Amino acid sequence: MKILVTGGGGLVGRSLLADSRAGGHEIVAPRRAELDLADAAACAVWLNRIRPDLVIHLAATVGGIAANMAEPARFLTENLVMGLNLLTAAREAEVPRLINMGSSCMYPRDRQVPLRESDLLTGPLEPTNEAYALAKLSVWKLTQSLGREMPAAAWRTLIPPNLFGPHDSFDPERSHLPAAVIRKVESARRDGAASVEIWGDGSVRREFLYAPDLADFIWTFLDRLKDLPETINVGSGVDVTVNDYYAAAARALGYDGVFTHDLSRPVGMARKLMDVSAQIALGWAPPTALEAAIAATAAWWRGSEAAQTAR
Repeated sequence: MKILVTGGGGLVGRSLLADSRAGGHEIVAPRRAELDLADAAACAVWLNRIRPDLVIHLAATVGGIAANMAEPARFLTENLVMGLNLLTAAREAEVPRLINMGSSCMYPRDRQVPLRESDLLTGPLEPTNEAYALAKLSVWKLTQSLGREMPAAAWRTLIPPNLFGPHDSFDPERSHLPAAVIRKVESARRDGAASVEIWGDGSVRREFLYAPDLADFIWTFLDRLKDLPETINVGSGVDVTVNDYYAAAARALGYDGVFTHDLSRPVGMARKLMDVSAQIALGWAPPTALEAAIAATAAWWRGSEAAQTAR
């Protein structure tokens, strides 16, 4: 199968390409210097030239709470434009199969958990990442609408929870919660720091998914996209408090200090556990336990830091 992957150099993209099953396909994963998704004409040229059997749209402008609050216009426009250009070009090229990557931030902030796919567009969004969520919602609806114009096609949107894993961004200005916690705890362990600060009181709850596990889901159902609903949550089905996640990171990384709380910091939604009943019905569950995933991610980061230092 000929597959076009956008965002192949990102967190999920690298996990997808590193999977042993990738070798059985012809995969084209252009970097931004080769294909700028903000260029509609370039997208059209690429799709018409390659004529892929499947497009996997992973490319996104992402960041943590601080980044989303500081640059909402960028998060809205860049993600919206990339999705609009790519999907429009894919429709014109009559791509029969497409996977669009959504985000749990697409869900309203005031819904009861677990969050079901039917909850989308039923209430106001979380203000701290509203712009990013609006872009993701728009691309989701475009995926749905264009896919329905081709009855024989299978265009699907996957909605994962908080993702982490090897190749994540550990930049303090851009990282999401999982990577930020691993960086803070590992740095404290390495430096012998007595304490680590947590934003808020640590009581908000989050669901986490290891990026290689999401890649496993994609490869598992690559030839069975028509078995998936148009929109499907893909996650662990279990959430933990931020305090519990810090504690799990401390155990996985061997840190024995204490945690303090800065109650002045923003924390986002109180809870974002997703309903994964559709995923369960398909017979799939994430294969990697949380602490094992944290340890593997930290090990990758240590190696990455060591490699950078050596250069």
